[in-house]
Amino acid sequence: MVLNSNKVTIIAISGASASGKTLLTDAIIAECNQEMGQQCISVLREDAYYKDQSHLSLEQRKQINYDHPDAFDHVLLIKHLKLLKTGREVAMPVYDYQAHNRSTQTQTVQPSCVIVVEGILLLAVEALLTEFDIKVFMDTPLDICLMRRIKRDMAKRGRDIDSIMQQYLTSVRPMFFQFIQPSRENADVIVTRGGENRMAKELLKGHILGLLQ
Repeated sequence: MVLNSNKVTIIAISGASASGKTLLTDAIIAECNQEMGQQCISVLREDAYYKDQSHLSLEQRKQINYDHPDAFDHVLLIKHLKLLKTGREVAMPVYDYQAHNRSTQTQTVQPSCVIVVEGILLLAVEALLTEFDIKVFMDTPLDICLMRRIKRDMAKRGRDIDSIMQQYLTSVRPMFFQFIQPSRENADVIVTRGGENRMAKELLKGHILGLLQ
């Protein structure tokens, strides 16, 4: 499959951890696929591009600041975006949250004329900004993000409340103010009220369907 790179649109959806990025992304993709009658959007998750830390012990991996740009392999993410734009499939890494490391598995992502990328630091890294055609920032209050994060990490990532709060206070919250909140200024679209903002969802979906059609 070969795509015309001039017609590929890359949309970044960024914001704080648990701000509703994944909810908005998945809802838009599901509704677009339903209307088009097929899988028509490529999706990359920034979380999948955490650096491989196999050379470290589990205890050492637990101490890494996963909310700092240095924790991510953004070079690989950019490489994959460029490959998708030229019509080639990529093998997106799969991250194991309990092992705090990449798994040995990968997920094949097929190219399309619309690529959605979601993650916390997408708008905070200069090299990434030039890859995005539309930049969306989820502007959700931190107290709501924290409540969602506690519920998610306990239910889906096998975390206990003490480890969640320790990570939140030592890295998640400080990195939000240092990197994520300032990156709001790089956004083209600001979404309030999280991923359940129906108006924002409809506007983005309408624009994507226009590109697909």
